[in-house]
Amino acid sequence: MSRVCEICDKRPSSGHAVARRGKAKYLGGVGRRVLSRTKRVFKPNIQKYRVIVNGTVKRMRVCMRCLKAGKVTKAP
Repeated sequence: MSRVCEICDKRPSSGHAVARRGKAKYLGGVGRRVLSRTKRVFKPNIQKYRVIVNGTVKRMRVCMRCLKAGKVTKAP
């Protein structure tokens, strides 16, 4: 299943998983240090829904942000 929202075109984005070590300063330590950065993928929360579009019912892949914002109405 392609992870792309058909409403807002939200898709997976890449970034880093940051590995840190040490005790935070506010807890009495000398501070947290970054050890390494590893590539990772941030995947959007995309679900398949039956949606009403222009009066007809259609099955679409919609991210939960669009669904909660009311950009799409679910079919009964």
